[in-house]
Amino acid sequence: MDLGLRGKRAIVTGGSRGIGRECALALAREDVQVCIAARTQDVLNQVLAELEQTGNKGHAVAVDLTTQASCEQVVRETIDRFGGVDILVNNVGAAQNADILGLQPKLIDEALSLKTYSYLRMSQLVIPYMRENRWGRIINIAGSAGTSPTRGNIPTGAANITILNITRALSDAVAEDGILVNTVCPGLTNTGRARTQQRIRAEREGRDVEELLKALGQELPAGRIAEPEEIANVVTFLASEACSYMFGSSLYMDGGKRRATS
Repeated sequence: MDLGLRGKRAIVTGGSRGIGRECALALAREDVQVCIAARTQDVLNQVLAELEQTGNKGHAVAVDLTTQASCEQVVRETIDRFGGVDILVNNVGAAQNADILGLQPKLIDEALSLKTYSYLRMSQLVIPYMRENRWGRIINIAGSAGTSPTRGNIPTGAANITILNITRALSDAVAEDGILVNTVCPGLTNTGRARTQQRIRAEREGRDVEELLKALGQELPAGRIAEPEEIANVVTFLASEACSYMFGSSLYMDGGKRRATS
């Protein structure tokens, strides 16, 4: 299937590792020029080299996206390098969680500052350029904790449920401009971050991290956790011409864990 992505220009935040890295590479393989943004220059450079192996132009910006100025920098450098922006994949941010009985509100503030606010700012900044072409795609990555609160994941959940609301509102605001805004909600995915998050539990239970991840996957209807490439494949479709009638939707890629029917 021709996804109609040749020559498009994209920004992927959190593009140095895990799901963001795979999204950037998947888009580049479809002849998209990709700007990746994250905090660590050395890691960004490694991914940039991989992007350019596809034969397409890449660009990397090392920034902390908790500020308006840093978001503006990413968009400005993308416009200067590629001449426009057609696709935005918002993926940056990881929250520190704590049990609700001892939760400090500052952890919620930190989760909102990096993840939710950067998603909103980046979207607001790219929309004028998308409007010029009457075409655009914004894909937000928001973990499934947004609709699955537990006593231990409130900072993550608060950030992600707000992103779902932002997705719906932005979609309503820009649908008539040819801009589609949607969310992908991954569950547990085989990334370095997942292994880091599960290490404390693995050590407490006297288990290997990889063994624990495998066991957690076996509890899902899918029988395994997701691979980041699988998330990236869906993001690439949502970014494409082939996706032409999805507005404000949230796609759950959690291996069947979610029990809700709407």
